[in-house]
Amino acid sequence: MSRHYDIENSINGVRERVSDRVRHYADQAADRAGDLIERGREARRRFGHNRGTYARRLGHAAEDFADEANYQYRRLRRHVSRHPVATTAIIAGTVGAFFLLRHLFRGQDED
Repeated sequence: MSRHYDIENSINGVRERVSDRVRHYADQAADRAGDLIERGREARRRFGHNRGTYARRLGHAAEDFADEANYQYRRLRRHVSRHPVATTAIIAGTVGAFFLLRHLFRGQDED
């Protein structure tokens, strides 16, 4: 019974760290999207009434980008909360592949 408890605690700890990291990256993406929206609005004001079409397109593009970032953030949070073990496995596999490729390419450079 103790072993199951230890495994469950390990998985929960990893899940919490992954969730925190995902939230951190998603918050950064949302902040960046908000900055882009603000820059789009500023560009819209700068081009004024004569250049309304360009400013409108630029503003819509920034808003679309922010909506997409928000959608991806919510999708990622939902995935992490529903499948914490699968998310942890994906991240571990990605990190492992990175280290393997790094080792392979570093080994070729030394030859």
